[in-house]
Amino acid sequence: MTSETAGRDRQPAPAAPRRRADARRNEQALLAAAAAVFVTSGVQAPVRDIAARAGVGMGTIYRHFPTRADLIIAVYRHQVDACAQAGPELLAGRATPRAALAQWIGLFTDFLVTKYGLAAVLRPDNARFEALHAYFLDRLVPVCAQLLGAAARAGQIRADVDALVLLRAVGNLCAGAGASGESHDDARRMVGLLVAGLSLPGPEPGGLGPRGGRPGP
Repeated sequence: MTSETAGRDRQPAPAAPRRRADARRNEQALLAAAAAVFVTSGVQAPVRDIAARAGVGMGTIYRHFPTRADLIIAVYRHQVDACAQAGPELLAGRATPRAALAQWIGLFTDFLVTKYGLAAVLRPDNARFEALHAYFLDRLVPVCAQLLGAAARAGQIRADVDALVLLRAVGNLCAGAGASGESHDDARRMVGLLVAGLSLPGPEPGGLGPRGGRPGP
């Protein structure tokens, strides 16, 4: 092998992996911006508001998400994943399993009350709506069950609570938030009462943490 050939063999690898990583970070930034706008303005918020929040042109958003439904679904899945990841992290980091459960239900409540209008946007595409709901259940029901099981084994909550039933109950309490002027704080207070009702007597700082039918969209 000549030195020239050896030099060619040592050429840097293509930059495609770096470009893919950059594109992924850009997409995550767009999803975070869209989620923040949806919290304050709902899922029907103008795309230009999302672009302004992300500091990009509207064309950049449309390149990543050709339709509003594409963007909404991506944001929703992104937030479902974040909620699912938070469960084990809270269980590992909170003082007690009951505190971890209460904190996670608080996060789940915040997630639900910012999704008003989602069903109306996706209803024309029922197959995508059903797939999104199935993804929601597949990711979040096991996490809720894990938290419930840990708190029950510790003797801190009732042992007969079903994860899906609990998520449905929380979803029903959150369903009106944003639809008729009901505040998000009202929904959080009601969910707080529901969670308090799961607890068995014993010294425990309860509540929903700092913030407070059919679950999901």
